[in-house]
Amino acid sequence: VQLVESGGGLVQPGGSLRLSCAASGSTLDDYAVMWFRQAPGKEREGVSCITSSSVNTYYADSVKGRFAISRDVAKNTVYLQMNGLKPEDTAVYVCAAAPAWKYGRDWCSLFGSTYWGQGIQVTVSS
Repeated sequence: VQLVESGGGLVQPGGSLRLSCAASGSTLDDYAVMWFRQAPGKEREGVSCITSSSVNTYYADSVKGRFAISRDVAKNTVYLQMNGLKPEDTAVYVCAAAPAWKYGRDWCSLFGSTYWGQGIQVTVSS
């Protein structure tokens, strides 16, 4: 599966962005999908994930209540809606996917994945 992120950019504190992770080469709902981010000088952080079944979603404590992950099966795309953005959310955001045939349809993890996109920059600054 190939993953391509879009929707990043520059936004003021308190603003919103919606990131998209579009898949090709495979049906994305056969995969758990995760969003990770990495800021300069910091370790990669798992932000959110959605199981292949879409029944369960998980969030890092740092984004709970502000970010929401969702899946559009028809568009073969997973979204990350980011509201109430803070300067500390500035990072390169990367979409990743792990196959349900290997891990199960009700599994996802904020600690790693199998297939990775290229990443997209999100900058929160006034």
